[in-house]
Amino acid sequence: MESSPLHVGWPLAVLVLTLAAAGLGLLAQPWWTRRRHQQLRTLPFPRAWTRILQRRVPLVQRLPAPLRRRLLGLIQVFIADKPFIGCAGLRVDDEMRVTIAAMACLLLLGQDGDACYPRLRQVLVYPQAFVVPRCQLLPGGVVSQQPQALAGESWAQGQVILAWSEVLAGAADPAAGRNVVLHEFAHQIDQDGGDADGRPWQRDKASRQRWAEVMDEGLARLRDAPSDTLDAYGSTDPAEYFAVATEAFFERPQALLQAAPQLYEALSRLYRLDPRAW
Repeated sequence: MESSPLHVGWPLAVLVLTLAAAGLGLLAQPWWTRRRHQQLRTLPFPRAWTRILQRRVPLVQRLPAPLRRRLLGLIQVFIADKPFIGCAGLRVDDEMRVTIAAMACLLLLGQDGDACYPRLRQVLVYPQAFVVPRCQLLPGGVVSQQPQALAGESWAQGQVILAWSEVLAGAADPAAGRNVVLHEFAHQIDQDGGDADGRPWQRDKASRQRWAEVMDEGLARLRDAPSDTLDAYGSTDPAEYFAVATEAFFERPQALLQAAPQLYEALSRLYRLDPRAW
């Protein structure tokens, strides 16, 4: 006895329609994400959040009005998209979210679009500097594990870990050139293609080559002699040099331009910003 065409064709049709719907869903997802981000940016910025920025992030008040408006919109996208997780008993509140999001989004002000660190999955916040084990290779091949206190870390897997006490200290003095949020989110930008290596994404080969020359020369110079503008920690490796340079670029732009004009220009091209005008 032959099977009814209905019994054969109907499940097949359902399967085809289901796969088609799934494919359309994947294709539509970026569009829906962009639309959602645009809607978030147009929402009224909460007055309570404005007071937090005035109290905790004085650098925001220096921004030109168009950049400040863009920053407020990006903050809303960031907070809506990124989970904040309190560690060591810390309860995360809006003051922490807004303060961290504001400084993280400073790095995005010159970029196109509304996306905020698409690879970032979560922000972990400790109340104070947190201790992690670090392995050190000793003579004779002996591996020693020592505890190390950190103010922040950035992982290529999509996590940023911050000590709230250090976040507050960095935000309070916007001219110090020491800001753990700027530092760790510079690593996130650096990690857009994998591990942090001091080589964030560039548009073309010529830009990549010019970037490498400027950064390599600057790193060698910092290793040879201390700098009044760049933290000595930047001499550790190319990734740390880029992160330290980013801190100085946003917080001490005039000093960085005078001390290392080629470095300043390279960062200005990367971030599409000129903080001297702030």
